Amino acid sequence: MLTAEDYQAGQVLLIDKPLTWTSFQAVNKLRWEIRQAFNIKKIKVGHAGTLDPLATGLLIICTGKMTKQINTFQGQDKEYTGTFIIGSTTPSYDLETEIDKTFPTEHITEDLIRNTTAQFTGSIEQFPPIFSALKKDGKRLYEFARAGEDVEIKSRTVSVSVFEITTIEGNNINFRVVCSKGTYIRSLAHDFGKALNSGAHLSVLRRTKIGEYHVDDAMSPEDFIAKLS
Repeated sequence: MLTAEDYQAGQVLLIDKPLTWTSFQAVNKLRWEIRQAFNIKKIKVGHAGTLDPLATGLLIICTGKMTKQINTFQGQDKEYTGTFIIGSTTPSYDLETEIDKTFPTEHITEDLIRNTTAQFTGSIEQFPPIFSALKKDGKRLYEFARAGEDVEIKSRTVSVSVFEITTIEGNNINFRVVCSKGTYIRSLAHDFGKALNSGAHLSVLRRTKIGEYHVDDAMSPEDFIAKLS
């Protein structure tokens, strides 16, 4: 069993983030539980790459001196699986907001879907979603969005090394993506829908890998807390 000194010296915790939790909540919860378990006043805890509340999967949480390695983990490629729904869009590009537009899908074939992935592999330009935590002029983009304010967002260059369609079930397209730091899968869904001459939004997202770390080796927050006692 790990000691307080072990956590202060530095640990890398692989956590399977539950649906609706923010990454910040996960960090706060684990920090509080470690402090309570060992009766310590202060310990550094941070995560290596935000997951949206509506996403699940691998969250690397570092404690103590290992927080110095967070930037290294953040820079590693990430793998995601999930589902796009074609034929409709939302302002947030996912299920956080309601559908705002619908589009025809009758022209979309399986071949078109699979062939369109080629447009989104390699080095690509994408615009981050307006409903994101990126900052502009000292405010989070989602603050502008929720206030109904227009804001200019600059595109960024990201890299997608794998974009695989795993199964197609009606308007639900299941995928696997391996990509660089800074890639927004929600933006990929939105842009993919446009490329199909339709629309799309993200309905399911799970982060399965960060570098060589895999979600299969991660534990739930509840299991981590149980190990502390």
